[in-house]
Amino acid sequence: MAKRVGIVGAAVTPFKGKWYEKTYYELAQMATAEALADAGLEPKDIDGVFYGIYNDIFQRTCIPEHPLQGIIGLQNKFGMRVSNGGATGAYTLSAAHAYVAAGRFKAVLMLGVEKATDCFDFQSMSATPEVIKTIGWSGDSFFEQKLGWTAADSYAEVVLAYKDEYPGDLKPEVTAQISALLSEQARSNNYAQRQFDQVTPEEVLNSRIVVEPFKELEICVYSEGAAALVVAEEETARAIANQTGQPVVWITGVGESNEHSFAGRNHKIMHRIISDHIAARKAYEMAGIKNPLQAVDVVEVHDAFVHQLEITMAEMGFVPLGNADSLIEDGLILPGGPLLLNPCGGLIYSGHAVGASNIMSAWSVRNELIRRRLKTGLVHGTGSTIAQYGVVLILEHD
Repeated sequence: MAKRVGIVGAAVTPFKGKWYEKTYYELAQMATAEALADAGLEPKDIDGVFYGIYNDIFQRTCIPEHPLQGIIGLQNKFGMRVSNGGATGAYTLSAAHAYVAAGRFKAVLMLGVEKATDCFDFQSMSATPEVIKTIGWSGDSFFEQKLGWTAADSYAEVVLAYKDEYPGDLKPEVTAQISALLSEQARSNNYAQRQFDQVTPEEVLNSRIVVEPFKELEICVYSEGAAALVVAEEETARAIANQTGQPVVWITGVGESNEHSFAGRNHKIMHRIISDHIAARKAYEMAGIKNPLQAVDVVEVHDAFVHQLEITMAEMGFVPLGNADSLIEDGLILPGGPLLLNPCGGLIYSGHAVGASNIMSAWSVRNELIRRRLKTGLVHGTGSTIAQYGVVLILEHD
């Protein structure tokens, strides 16, 4: 019988456009030390570590996790690296949950870290072209990458297909309002990259087009930072909670799905993110959730792009496909509405340090469940070409 698994410690570093003063080793140390302190534990109390590190080229090494093992004090213990594109952090949490639920370990660390803007383009004397080029190697290297594949135009294909299928949805004034709402929510997140970058819907609408239909203020930002969680099986988790005085936040549902990475007949259905739909359905079934809008109090959805956020919320069953704008038009996510969406500011305003991002999202959901005395939260991760990967986790507070 699978063991019950709960989060007993969590920490993030500030997410920044550039950590000039810290290496990725040091960012990993910071997040680890603070997560262990939050759980009242020392490295000797941890049985193993699951690393969430998306991109080797960012860290300039093909095995970026190997120097971290001793640096964070877990030498001679289990260590495994997970890399699943933008969904790396969520998949890392899924892997850690599986090992602990299976009885392999009593308590483990999840550590996500990314140093994206160590990349540098000496022709433009800026990081951006090299970061985009580096992410481009995530696409098909025989065809897509050579054509100039980027994450933005990949997701834009899905969004434009959705808009063809549902031409009345994803209206510009709605996506602009969601971006403005996220910017306001980031104000209370002291770790957010854009904590004080509040914008109005009008400013979003007037920002430049990056890739049709994405405007500059509707897309995530590249970040550097780290995030860590400590999870434990039930008996250990309750003992830790008794020591720290913090409640356990249980992982009650997990679902994952990887769809086809190519468009076309019998391949990817371009106007859908089926991976999100399947992952959510599996997580709800495991957690016993029938109606997510009635059961879930807080959601941290992977918002690489506002339009994709809306589609994902529909795929996860919070609003109907074709009527995702009801998130705003029916007041579902507005202040005082029934659903708290991306209270940390999401990846657009808190930042997107890829391997750490979904772990940061779990940190945020845990904080909100405890602080607001809410019962149920959802963490979502997506990634890879045309939103191929989807992960959904349900977190519950006793």
